[in-house]
Amino acid sequence: MGTVEDALQEVRERFARSEFHSRWLSLSLQRVERGEVDVAMDVQPHHLNLMGTLHGGMIATLADTSTGLALRSTLEPGQTFTTTQLAVTFLAPGREGRIVARGRVLRSGKRFGYAEADVVDEVGRLLARATATFAVLPERDQ
Repeated sequence: MGTVEDALQEVRERFARSEFHSRWLSLSLQRVERGEVDVAMDVQPHHLNLMGTLHGGMIATLADTSTGLALRSTLEPGQTFTTTQLAVTFLAPGREGRIVARGRVLRSGKRFGYAEADVVDEVGRLLARATATFAVLPERDQ
């Protein structure tokens, strides 16, 4: 059984190695605690949709990332997970500037996990709220 700090460090290391998250999307980890992870992005013009607001897919990606990493921070060594359901309720349009998804785990079990995320802009305005469920699985050898 690993320590909590081992689990948190493992989340940080996985994120840093992810071409998709840290390089291609330019997401950044803002906070990593057991069961809670904040992921941020600086919205640029190429993230906007045809109406000039932040594309909903970017918000969903932030929510999925923050909830998934929050769950990962609670898992035992040798466990992994996959998102089985993600629901996002969009509440306000996102604009250019920094946005943050604040993921938090409400249930982490041996087979199932549940987490929520709030996505807020730089002044704290709630842009979206997401819920996610996860299947917890044994990690496979790569």
